[in-house]
Amino acid sequence: MELGPSLVEYTFAADSIAAMRVFGIGSDGGFTEYARLRFDVEHEESTLEKWLESNPDGILEDEGILIIGRQIRTDLGGFIDLVGVDREGNAVVVELKRDRTPRDVVAQALEYAAFAERLDADALESILRVYHSDDSLSLPDNHRECFGLDEAEGVAFNKDQRIVIIGQRVTPGIRRSAAFLASKGIRITCVEFSFFQADNGSRLLSQEIVVGKEREKPRRVVSGSLPVLTEEEFLASCDAPGVAFFSRLFDLAREESMPIHWGSKKFSLNVDVSGTHVHLGFGSPDGRIVISRRLLERKSAVPASELDTLWSEADASGGFLRGQYVQANLVSRAGIADAEMQAVLGWFSNAAEVIQAHGLTT
Repeated sequence: MELGPSLVEYTFAADSIAAMRVFGIGSDGGFTEYARLRFDVEHEESTLEKWLESNPDGILEDEGILIIGRQIRTDLGGFIDLVGVDREGNAVVVELKRDRTPRDVVAQALEYAAFAERLDADALESILRVYHSDDSLSLPDNHRECFGLDEAEGVAFNKDQRIVIIGQRVTPGIRRSAAFLASKGIRITCVEFSFFQADNGSRLLSQEIVVGKEREKPRRVVSGSLPVLTEEEFLASCDAPGVAFFSRLFDLAREESMPIHWGSKKFSLNVDVSGTHVHLGFGSPDGRIVISRRLLERKSAVPASELDTLWSEADASGGFLRGQYVQANLVSRAGIADAEMQAVLGWFSNAAEVIQAHGLTT
């Protein structure tokens, strides 16, 4: 992972702290030397976690990982630093140590992998939704998007588990234990990282795989969450047509007491039915608001015939376009004419009344 100018050359002695000199090349062709520093002196373990969380391609050299959760609490009271899914759909447990890897880290990682083994696709999707504070997220959709898979390339989630141990120094004992487990079919990878800083303040984080180059469900999963948006932040990220549309939608939500739930990237518009919130639409800064019949059917007792009518009215409004994001969705874009905007807002108001009139599924 690169945090500064281009890295020209570096190498590592297998079991020592020594490393060759590392240089960056500036725009003028001059060399800037990087000094190797002890990462744990000035950084918390959470710093490394956030860096890798934001740059999951830096966890392994030639494989991607879709991060779906952080600080996942297990049923035995432990906390998994990062949980991800690889291209094949396997659960990946990532354990981070900013300094030397302690002797018990392998046992701890095995405990976490045993916990992850009991997570089915629904549990993994629940972790993903909590992580992003967004109930509309689909694990298969996010997985396909992350790895560039075609619609036909389906995977069976969590058919196997992987362990990744990352430390500033992976001790010989840990390497030997991990290599033994790998020889017995446990998919475990150990990664050493080094932290460098130049006099100008630019930084580099390099990594080397030292092991693994070759190759009853929990009742409740607790995960840390990314920061959620505010209305002001959301509107600030929209273009002018988006601000015009969403400002009026937020005003409508306040006027008709329609709860809005804010996530890390978008929001959901809800209908309050006796204290239970039924999702009506999900808006994103790119000017889209997605309405999902499938989500309405989960909680709302609106008959299918009336849902058909609602969807026909949405089509007739002229402000919605058929979309493929989720089956049976309609998509509205922000740059619509004022008359169409009024029709779309009227549709939300009418849909809320219909949902409240029929109540919840029993």
